[in-house]
Amino acid sequence: MPSFDIVCETDMQEMDNAVNQVHKEITTRYDFKGGACSIELTDDGITVIGDDDYKLSTITEILRAKLTRRNLDARCLDYGEAEDASGGTKRQQIAIRQGISQELAKAIVKQIKQAKMKVQAAIQGEQVRVTGKKRDDLQAVMALVKGMDADRPLKFTNFRD
Repeated sequence: MPSFDIVCETDMQEMDNAVNQVHKEITTRYDFKGGACSIELTDDGITVIGDDDYKLSTITEILRAKLTRRNLDARCLDYGEAEDASGGTKRQQIAIRQGISQELAKAIVKQIKQAKMKVQAAIQGEQVRVTGKKRDDLQAVMALVKGMDADRPLKFTNFRD
């Protein structure tokens, strides 16, 4: 029986490359000279430090541009609130979304059932497995899920015929 998985995965090597490119651009740009601006990729996300709110937002815009250039979707980032840091600087934590939340998985399954397609959708941890008798039905589900307004980028993996 054909099946596939709906997942949300972010390529961390490409994310690391994008953050390194942003760091390199920050060190060479004239408007960041002499400031305490930096960006760092940690295990739990990205930490951005800027002199003020304007420089903080400029760094996040550069990050979005670098992610797009490296074929990563900017929706995988969850921006936290800017907070005061030491030395009169501002700090912002950016979380990297991995996996599908339970609410989104339930919404995907509900959307598939409302479309009355001849497939079965099951939540398995942080992914949704869709099985059906025909490949065409599965491709119709892929088109339906791509048309959904999800808060994170969804990918289709593990397609078995």
